[in-house]
Amino acid sequence: MRVAGKISSSSSSGPRPTVLLLLGAALIFSLFVVAIQSSFFTTGSRTSDPNREKIRILSDFQSRVQQCVANRGLGMTADIVDHCKLVLKFPPGTNSTWYNAQFKIFEPLEYRYDVCEAILLWEQYRNMTTVLTREYLDVRPDGWLDYAAKRIAQLGADKCYNRSLCEEHLNLILPAKPPFHPRQFKTCAVVGNSGDLLKTEFGQEIDGHDAVFRDNEAPVNEKYARYVGLKRDFRLVVRGAARNMAAILNGSTDEVLIIKSVIHRDFNAMIKELPNPVYLFQGIVLRRGAKGTGMKSIELALSMCDIVDIYGFTVDPGYTEWTRYFSTPRKGHNPLQGRAYYQLLECLGVIRIHSPMRAQRKQDWSDVPSKEIIRSAHAAALRLKMGPSSKQDDLGPFGSCKVWGTVGPDGGGPVSGSPDMSDTRKFSCYNKWEVAPFKSLRREAQEHYFQIGNVSLYKMDGNKLDDLVCVRHTSLT
Repeated sequence: MRVAGKISSSSSSGPRPTVLLLLGAALIFSLFVVAIQSSFFTTGSRTSDPNREKIRILSDFQSRVQQCVANRGLGMTADIVDHCKLVLKFPPGTNSTWYNAQFKIFEPLEYRYDVCEAILLWEQYRNMTTVLTREYLDVRPDGWLDYAAKRIAQLGADKCYNRSLCEEHLNLILPAKPPFHPRQFKTCAVVGNSGDLLKTEFGQEIDGHDAVFRDNEAPVNEKYARYVGLKRDFRLVVRGAARNMAAILNGSTDEVLIIKSVIHRDFNAMIKELPNPVYLFQGIVLRRGAKGTGMKSIELALSMCDIVDIYGFTVDPGYTEWTRYFSTPRKGHNPLQGRAYYQLLECLGVIRIHSPMRAQRKQDWSDVPSKEIIRSAHAAALRLKMGPSSKQDDLGPFGSCKVWGTVGPDGGGPVSGSPDMSDTRKFSCYNKWEVAPFKSLRREAQEHYFQIGNVSLYKMDGNKLDDLVCVRHTSLT
């Protein structure tokens, strides 16, 4: 019996190691299959969604913009729709006084923006030329025939069939090559005309910038010096204001006048007697956000400056009427839309806003996304826009160049002017900009010029992001 019991015990215990081994092998095999499936689906997911990382970067950027608006928006909030779109909202009870007679509605209290589009547009402006030049007209296929005619009033034709006549109109204000360069100045102040300027004394701070941009008839004198400063470098003027150039300049021979719209026979007659440089603005038409000459002045400044500070753009709550610091109230642009767009630009790192609500505290810009974060978001937005088929080499500053041209060492022509200029005009300070040697530029401007391969970038037409005219210079002067 003992023997039988032994045998029985031995028989029952013998198969157990084999069963355990089989179960272990099955478990290992199952884990192996699961791992393969997991790897397959993960890889498949990555392959099917190549934009995942770009969207993640832009979503993180949106969160930073949202926080920036919360900290700096003076009551505004940003609601994120997706990785590109957000809505800027004013708090309930905000006084909406601007009435749109066409649509019979008051100004809304919220505005939808595409952050990806905005960051592409404004970062592109940092590399661009915003003054009309001869090289642009020469390189552009329809430059002289079609585009030049759009910039000359009272031509009598919609095209320059008589090129000599068109050149006669434009030569006086047409430099051969860009007189101003990206990053030419470190800090710039763009001074608007809002009556809010009289609530603060920013004058000394404004004058401390490397360059100051003003617009239209805004006076610069001792009466307003403590509010708006006395420094005068650039002035962007619309057609109506340009008729009063001599009175606007008021003895300031160095201030550069840049005409926003078109040139005119009457303008030329005045320009021939002025010592000031006068040019035509070659910017784009912004239909997305704020309107007016002040917005164009920001575009102009961004194409020349590293840091753009804005003053007198009425961005504070409680705004009830359109005012100017030097005249009685008048009808103007819709202020809430402008305030929202300026706030968006500040949180995209484009501008820095100075206003009465911020005048009494030390400015802290740490809640604005850093340059590194902005560059990362810009690269992600650009890759997302161009699609998965684009190559890395196509994502540089020339990815939007639709027209290419090359100019030689002479820059394509003479300094702006005409034979019948007055002596005052002939010996003006044009040479300060158009004949200045390249080595006179600040180091950052020179480095930027080399980085983009001695190329000047211009907008073609309208407000599209993908239509640049690019002109390569074969040598530096």
